[in-house]
Amino acid sequence: MGTESNPDVSGGLRGGAFMALCETQPQAKVEAVEALNDNLPLLSEIEVVRLPVPGRPERPELVPPRALIQRNISTPAGRAALLHAIAHIEFNAINLALDAIYRFGDMPLAYYRDWLQVAKEEALHFTLLCRELARYGHTYGDFPAHNGLWDMALRTDHDVMARMALVPRILEARGLDVTPGIRAKLAQSGDASACEVLDVILRDEIGHVRIGNRWYRHCCAQRGVDPIVTFVQLLRDTATPSFKGPLNRDARRDAGFTDEELLLIESLND
Repeated sequence: MGTESNPDVSGGLRGGAFMALCETQPQAKVEAVEALNDNLPLLSEIEVVRLPVPGRPERPELVPPRALIQRNISTPAGRAALLHAIAHIEFNAINLALDAIYRFGDMPLAYYRDWLQVAKEEALHFTLLCRELARYGHTYGDFPAHNGLWDMALRTDHDVMARMALVPRILEARGLDVTPGIRAKLAQSGDASACEVLDVILRDEIGHVRIGNRWYRHCCAQRGVDPIVTFVQLLRDTATPSFKGPLNRDARRDAGFTDEELLLIESLND
């Protein structure tokens, strides 16, 4: 973990990722991500600081998860709230991908290229969801949200292996499980446009989780540790919340989970 002073981020991919991460306005953040490219030098020697709060607008209001109101998605207001919740996840996912580039030095070049791809695709997802919200007369920030994804970023900002194990493989992988059910409910309500966006998101998120699996296993191999044993220990060390409900085994396999890992995750969710 770095110091609390301001780092020198004058250029380079990691410096550019930091500047995009700190951008508070959503559209400006999206544009900053789109401007990044993997031809930039990495500048691996930049000073890294802890970010208790990434760049985000004043709204939405952040509240504890239990304070969020469950809305009926058979109503337009309920569907808007649902789309807003997903947009908030994607906005956080932009920040998480940028932080993965900025925070962790001394990884192979392919690692930074992978997470730049993730950042760009998350920015696209956020943009698509904002367009869907506009159909309902809303913008990002109109509904309260929670900060669970960034909380996990803070718990894992000391170690790239912990980050890869617990953010893409746990929190983001949960999206693979729940998205088909959300899509079915939106289809039942007649929102074909939102369903098309969720199809794009699910397709891309399988790739994002696959990237997390790839680099988690790279870290384990580099350190000579067992991926399964280490994964369980990391879950315990960070008090990672468990999730109820079935796993999307097909999507998780496509994303690189082994059958042994799937059985382990299912046992932890019991």
